[in-house]
Amino acid sequence: MYLHNEAYAEFLAGWDEGFYAKYADTLRPDQAGDRALDVGCGVGQVVRRLRDEGYEVCGVEVSEPNVAKARQAGLDCQVYDGRHLPFPDRHFGSVGALNVLEHVEDPEGFLAELVRVARPGARVVVSSPNFFRALGWRDYHPRMRGLGNKWRNARRLLAKRRQMRVAPGEVQFDRMTPIVKEPFTPDDDAIVATNGLEMTFFLDRLGCAIERVECTDRYVRQPADYLLNLTPLRYAMFNAFVVARRRR
Repeated sequence: MYLHNEAYAEFLAGWDEGFYAKYADTLRPDQAGDRALDVGCGVGQVVRRLRDEGYEVCGVEVSEPNVAKARQAGLDCQVYDGRHLPFPDRHFGSVGALNVLEHVEDPEGFLAELVRVARPGARVVVSSPNFFRALGWRDYHPRMRGLGNKWRNARRLLAKRRQMRVAPGEVQFDRMTPIVKEPFTPDDDAIVATNGLEMTFFLDRLGCAIERVECTDRYVRQPADYLLNLTPLRYAMFNAFVVARRRR
């Protein structure tokens, strides 16, 4: 769907900087000159932002038109197969993926690849929609809309928590049927019901220490941001913005 999709490249080229600013700033490595990797880099806005700040940064992407646009801008981006990152183990000081996890066929394996190429102590940043929204408004996906769906999502979150306690080896992300529209709208064609609860669960099992989990994937004014992320209700609202570090 994305490999030769010119409409996808045009869509991403129009991204407002505020959409990815929080993710890009969080992906910034701890040390100037250190290596960072943006997985699902689109047309390279995050790569450019970090490169201009002095970091060695590269991106990978499954879309050939996206990579072509990024390379035209002189950015270090390359096409990859969406499964295996073309880098050695423990190679980067920070690794991240913005709105990618919900589109991959093997989300558990995708997270494992992010951690594999992160060196010990490196930051791992994963941001995706929360398809288990039980609270909130202006929900863009049918799975999130309406009281019936919100009640179902709340029950599913509680069931997931129980499963993590009693049968952790059986935990998997729920899969969804994509919604394909004309004109092209990439947010609707998600195939994985991503959520902060399972994202933190898998990152922890993969050897990461969780630093924070937030339901706000963009910059929000204080104290609203503080209040929204103060309690476990953040797992039932808006988005899933997870920041972790690979344990040393």
